[in-house]
Amino acid sequence: MFTGVVQTTANIVENRTTACGRRLRLEVGVLAGQCTLGESISVSGVCLTVAARTDSHLEFDVIPETLCRTTLGRRQQGDRVNLERSLRIGDRLDGHFVQGHVDAIGNVVQVARLGNEYVIRIAASESVQPYIIPKGSICIDGVSLTLAEVAASSFSVALIPTTLKLTTLGDLRVGDSVNLETDIIARTVVENLRRLGSTSELTIEKLQAAGFA
Repeated sequence: MFTGVVQTTANIVENRTTACGRRLRLEVGVLAGQCTLGESISVSGVCLTVAARTDSHLEFDVIPETLCRTTLGRRQQGDRVNLERSLRIGDRLDGHFVQGHVDAIGNVVQVARLGNEYVIRIAASESVQPYIIPKGSICIDGVSLTLAEVAASSFSVALIPTTLKLTTLGDLRVGDSVNLETDIIARTVVENLRRLGSTSELTIEKLQAAGFA
């Protein structure tokens, strides 16, 4: 479990093909010495397991399923990624609950500056639209953000200078792809309501049975 608050960024040193998918090697500096083998790390929003480490590098195995559902297979040597270590009991929750399980890949369709804000609009697939709600939470490339505006097939987020400085989101350009993870609470509510049937058929008894009343 993560919070979507990026702790540092790292450069990809190698992204090579292996028998089980790809081996991702990152130059992470002093963070490598703080991590252990088998530890979970969010790499641009994807939960990966540390497979090897040196004094300044971490390596991860990325299986075909992950390569199909995320942007990691497209990343190249020299690209930057966002990193966050897993949440510990007692840690501050400054973002929102993030699993590191990418729901879909989004595409940047607009980048604009509005006053002091940096606004990015992202097109999202129909499969995740029910979970994207105005002022709700979303995780983009491992960064916890608040949804600013939601349209039929896209949404926008506003980035503050701190986010631009500490993450890779300031590097995004029109046409770039990003990893999207919707809010786990929104997904849970929507999916349980779907199982109950249409909203017109809902009763207080059904809502109570689902734990919503």
